[in-house]
Amino acid sequence: MSKQTILGRVTQLAKANINALLDQAEDPQKMLDQLIRDYTNNISEAEQAVATTIGNLRMLEADHAQDVAAASEWGGKALAASRKADELRAAGSVPDADKFDNLAKVALGRQMQSEKEARTAEPTIAAQTEVVDRLKSGLDAMHGKLTELQAKRDELVVRARTAQAQNTMMDAVKSIDVMDPTSDLNRFEEKVRREEAMALGKQELAASSLDAQFESLEDLGKTSEIEARLAALKAGKAGRAA
Repeated sequence: MSKQTILGRVTQLAKANINALLDQAEDPQKMLDQLIRDYTNNISEAEQAVATTIGNLRMLEADHAQDVAAASEWGGKALAASRKADELRAAGSVPDADKFDNLAKVALGRQMQSEKEARTAEPTIAAQTEVVDRLKSGLDAMHGKLTELQAKRDELVVRARTAQAQNTMMDAVKSIDVMDPTSDLNRFEEKVRREEAMALGKQELAASSLDAQFESLEDLGKTSEIEARLAALKAGKAGRAA
């Protein structure tokens, strides 16, 4: 996977409009589950690719540091050889002085080569650093997008369960028609009313029976009184005849 391909995928995924994708989905929850799986896999692949890119950058930086250090080291050797040549020349040892001057020239050539390699690597390092920074930012955005996807998925699941519970409740309410005389509720109410009516009938019947008994007692009392008065009349007449 090339750097441009990595960068393009990371940027595309990080900028994905979740709400727009959900609006186009027939089953948003399934689509979110699939997106989460895809995002997780893409993040894993991107992390590996970015890690490789970062590793290559660190190698370039290490090589550049070595070139800079080598240039400094060769510069020091060139200076030391030149000073030695000056000392020998001052002492009258021209051949040895020329020898050290030649060593100084070789060291300077090595210094120049190291400086050139260091300069050549600097634009590449700068470009790679920019790419790595953008990849890191893209990965951070992808992690944020994954968190957003997971939150959307959890929210959608809760909303779906709530809606399902509400629909179940409404279906249950609709299935009970309190105005329907054939419903279980009304049949039970009608049964209770019949039981109540029967109880009232029994009470009324019991009351009628008692009234009849009391009326019988009253009639018996009247008959006894009549008999007593008749006896009294007869007793009075009998007294007057004697």
